[in-house]
Amino acid sequence: MSNLEIEYKTMLNKAEFNHLQNLLMHVNPVTQTNYYFDTPEGDMRAKKLSLRIRTFDKLAELTLKIPEKVGTMEYNVKLTKEEAREIMDSGRFPDCKVSELLTEKNIPLERLSVLGHLTTIRRETRLPIGLLALDKNHYANRIDYELELEVEDAKQGQKDFDDYLHTHNISFKYAKSKVSRFVATLQNKR
Repeated sequence: MSNLEIEYKTMLNKAEFNHLQNLLMHVNPVTQTNYYFDTPEGDMRAKKLSLRIRTFDKLAELTLKIPEKVGTMEYNVKLTKEEAREIMDSGRFPDCKVSELLTEKNIPLERLSVLGHLTTIRRETRLPIGLLALDKNHYANRIDYELELEVEDAKQGQKDFDDYLHTHNISFKYAKSKVSRFVATLQNKR
């Protein structure tokens, strides 16, 4: 399964996060953990690709993200938690669209391994302007807060996101992707 993801995001400070969380208390939080993959040489990062397994309470998903001119193309493969654990433990990927695309992009599948993980507690709700996600992320002994809005139309989505931030008195703070923020913690350890 594939889809074009167009999203806008901002980092939040704790006060902004708490304000929005209070507005979304009616939304049940979902905990998800992203396990990120790359080769020791950084082939994924060098090609601006992102590969993860995201686990939930009872299921999992393998996702490859490929940047486009507008947005990011996402390729998703549903997994059981057992299948996800097997991939992470063995490094063997199933025959699927994701492994086919990685091979086309000259990523050596046998060299991919888990770099580590990031756990998110997410409150997600559909609004007239798009799919809103309020995230509290835990990784590398850090916690950060992020707001994302996934939209259908890039131009209208940008306006709606800016209006939403203004309405809630939130100042925009550039947000790198979760995988980029996670990988930066690995580079700081070197």
